[in-house]
Amino acid sequence: MPDRRAVLTGLTALPAALGLASPAATARTPFVLDGAGRRITIPASVRRIFPAGPPAAILIYTLAPDLLIGWPRANRPEEREFLLPEVGSRPEVGRITGRGNTANLELVLALQPDLIIDAGSVRRPFAELADRAQGQTGIPYALLDGRLDVAAGTYQTLGQLLDRRERAKVLADWCDDTMRTLLSRTGTVTPTRRPRVYYARGPRGLETGLSGSINVEAVEFLGAVNVASGAPGRGLAQVSLEQVLVWNPEIIVTIDQTFAATVRTDPAWAGVSAVADGRIHLSPKLPFGWVDFPPSVNRLIGLWWLGKVLYPTLFPEDMRSLTRDFYTLFYHLTPTDQQIDRVLAGRD
Repeated sequence: MPDRRAVLTGLTALPAALGLASPAATARTPFVLDGAGRRITIPASVRRIFPAGPPAAILIYTLAPDLLIGWPRANRPEEREFLLPEVGSRPEVGRITGRGNTANLELVLALQPDLIIDAGSVRRPFAELADRAQGQTGIPYALLDGRLDVAAGTYQTLGQLLDRRERAKVLADWCDDTMRTLLSRTGTVTPTRRPRVYYARGPRGLETGLSGSINVEAVEFLGAVNVASGAPGRGLAQVSLEQVLVWNPEIIVTIDQTFAATVRTDPAWAGVSAVADGRIHLSPKLPFGWVDFPPSVNRLIGLWWLGKVLYPTLFPEDMRSLTRDFYTLFYHLTPTDQQIDRVLAGRD
C-alpha cells in the first residue's frame, strides 16, 4: 500500500519529476523523460502510434484515438460498442511486450509508426526492451509508468510527446481529483476495519494476484488487505481452494462470470466467509476490465466501484452517473442507460 501523504504531496510535483515543461512554457521542448527516466526525442510530427501492448493501446485511445494504428488484439463486437466506431474497429497489430507477444519488429516497421508507446512496469527489463526496439527500428519508443497513483503524470508526459497538452491536462486533472478523494476517504479507515479481500480469476477462481501485483493494485491502493499478500512470489499465481479457506476472505472480487455464477452454490466454497455472507462481486469489464484485464487507465473508474464495494458508507456516489461521465470523457462516447446496466452487471 503506498504512503498516502507521499502520494498526495507527489501529485503536484509529477510534471517536474518527469522532466516536463512548466505550465507557463509555450515552446515545445525537444525531448521528454519517460517513466523509466529515458530521454525520448519528441518527433516533429506524430500521426501514427504503435501500442506495444494492451495497456498502452487504451492509454493512447483515451488521449488521442486518431493516432492509434491498431490494437494488440482485435476488439470484440461487445467491446467496440463502447468505443468510437472508426477507431474501435481498427485492425489487430499484435504486441511487443507481455504475454504472447506477436508483433515482430519487421511488422512494426511496415506499419510506419512515428512513435512506439508502452505502458506498465518501468523496471529495468522493460526499459532494456524499449532500448533494443528503439535501436533496431530507429523509432522513438517511450515507456510510460502504468501505476495508478502516477496516472496524472503519465498523461502529462504523453500529452507532451503528442503535443496534446490541453486534452492531457483535462484527463490528468480528473486523475488528480480522483486520487485525492479516494485517499482522503480511505485514509480514515483504521487497520482493524480494512476488509480482507480475495481477487479471483478464472472459471474456478483459483488464480489471484500476489502482493504488489499490478493485477491487484487497485485493491491494495484502496487500503484493503489482499489475503494473498503473504504468499511467496510476485505477479499472478495459482492457489488451492484449501489455501483460500485458510485465508477466509470477507470479500471476493472476480472478473469471471462463470465463477461468479457458481461459487455461491458450490459446497466446496461454503466455508469461506465471503460466500456465506453473499459478498461476491463481479467486476464490470466492458469495454475493458475495471480491476485489471488489462491493467491500464481503464481501472480508474474501477477505483470508484471498488470503493463502494469495500467501504459502502464512505462512497455514496451514484455509479451510474460516474460511469456515464467517465465513459464520455475517457472513451469519447456517452453510453445509454441500457448499456450502463450491462456494464455494471458485469455482463458481456
